This record gives sequence, C-alpha cells and structure tokens, in this order.
Amino acid sequence: MLNKRTEQVLFAIVQSYIASHEPVGSRFVTKKYSFNLSPATIRNIMADLEELGFLIQPHTSAGRVPTDRGYRFYVDYLPEHMAAVEEKNFLTAYMTRLESLKEDLNGVIEGAAKTLSENSSYIGVSAPLKPEKTTLNRVELFSYKGRHIAVMLLTNEGIIKHKLIRMEQEVSPRTLRRISDYLNQEFAGYGIDDIRLRLVREMSKEKAFCDILITKAMEICREALTFPAGDIYMYGLPEFIGLPDFSDRIKEIARAIEDKHLMVRLLEKVCQEPGGASVLIGSENPVKEMRGLSMVLAPYGQGGRPAGTVGIIGPTRMDYNRAITMVEATARFITDFLSDGA
Repeated sequence: MLNKRTEQVLFAIVQSYIASHEPVGSRFVTKKYSFNLSPATIRNIMADLEELGFLIQPHTSAGRVPTDRGYRFYVDYLPEHMAAVEEKNFLTAYMTRLESLKEDLNGVIEGAAKTLSENSSYIGVSAPLKPEKTTLNRVELFSYKGRHIAVMLLTNEGIIKHKLIRMEQEVSPRTLRRISDYLNQEFAGYGIDDIRLRLVREMSKEKAFCDILITKAMEICREALTFPAGDIYMYGLPEFIGLPDFSDRIKEIARAIEDKHLMVRLLEKVCQEPGGASVLIGSENPVKEMRGLSMVLAPYGQGGRPAGTVGIIGPTRMDYNRAITMVEATARFITDFLSDGA
C-alpha cells in the first residue's frame, strides 16, 4: 500500500516515538536518518501518512505520533526491518537468563513472567500449565470428615493438585485404597483430558459397569479431574502504571489488568491459536478498558498442542521488535522444557 520511501519514513517515526515518547518532527527525521530527503519532502510524506490514518498530529505546531494503524503496519512488516545482529546478541543474553530458571515446572513458568517484565520494563504474564493438559502419574484418595474425600493428584509434569470431594455416602478407607489402586492401574500415563473423555463415554453407556467398586471409582475420578479456572502469574504492574502514558487512566487500567479471570480468558484465547506471537494493538484489544495498551502473547506447547501462554502487556509505543523476540523465545523455552521432562 505504501511505496518504499514512505514506508521507511513511517518506520523511522514509529521507532523514534517508541524511543522518546515525544512527537516526531520532519527536521528530527531528516537529521537522524540518512534518507537524502529534504525536510519539506519529509513533511509532505508525513502529511500523506496522516491523511491515510497512520499518524496523527496532537497539536498544530507539534510533530506526529503513530496511530494504532501505524503501529499495526510497523508490526506486520517488522521482519523486513529487524537489526539481525543486534537482536541475535540480545537473544543470546536473554536465553542465558531463562536457562537459570530451570527448576520445577511452576518455577519455570512463574520465572518466565518475571524475566519478561525485568527485560521489557512492562508487565510480564504467564499462564501455568493447566492440569487437564498434563499426564496422570498417580492419584491418592483419603477419607476426610465423614462423607468427604481428599484427593491428591500428581502429574508426570510435576504438578500436584489437591481437591476435596463430598460424596452422598461415606466411603471407607479400605475402599478408597482399592479405588485408587484401580485408577492408577487403569489411567496412569494417560492425559487428563483423554481420561475425562473416556469417563464421559463409559459412564454414558447404560449399565456400563456391573462392579459397584468400578462405578464408584469412575464417579470419584470424574470429580477429581474437574478443575476450577486457572491462575496467572503477573509481574511489573506497580512500575507499569507509573508510566506517563497512563497518567489519566491509572485506576481503570489497573482494575482491568488485576482482574485475573479476565486475563485468564484472554490468555486462554491466544493459547488456542498455534504459531508465533500474537500482537494486539490498542483498539484491537477485545477488552474496552485495555484498548490503550498492546499485548504480545505466544502459546507454549506440549505434545504438539498448545498448553499455556506467556506474554508482555505494555503501552502501544512498546518496542515490538524486542517484545516479540522475547515472548517467542520464552514460549519456545517452556515448550522445550516440557519436552525434555516428558
């Protein structure tokens, strides 16, 4: 849509505004970039870009700033303009930071959010691996206060979940031991999602089980493998809301970001979309309160399917080149960690 010269000027303005957060004028572009164009020519190009909706002029005498459409064009054509050597050096240093996280799975995923925040100066987020996306290692059942059963579930990925189930009738400790032995023998090594599908199929069959013990085991297992909405790790919010970009919307933005149920839904939506990083810029954000922000999110995977999400939340003037580099590297790192531990 834009010729090469106009595209270069747009990229120069976006990069300059990201770095300075100050409106960019034609004289500044002429001095900083070797376009061999006069300030008058630059001004004409900037006027054209404003007319096309890529730039706006906050005040009559001020320079221009990018619009959401300008940022979107910048992001979509970013690979053609990346400084390969600089980003390779940065990525090497960043991967060294990630390597230091290698402990348990939850430590890696939480550490990823913290590392993203520290290296971007924005908000780093990560959604833990959902229990239903893991593989059952062992389940233990314990009688607790009459008709309650305490469930401890351990996955091959190192996730431990506890749950309390209320039964219609009290189940003896001996029966619980027999049921847990049956469940471990029958389902250990299978994915939690696969187990739940099998339970639905089996329990929908009329008189599928004549054995009362197996019927009770299936009932308990179905309850034990149902989990509430996931959690989310988030770092960098206090520093983020102190940025000058949000001086007039601090409370509104902070409330939206701190709504973990909302954030989980956003991250889960991205988690369903395979591929590299997804970039939501300003008005593209589905959440009204967050339309002054940009989000760079990428899914990490396990067994060839998405399992969780990591990302960065920042102002629309964020350094998209670096943000995309970090988020994609982090998603690959967690994916590799899960593969190594499988």
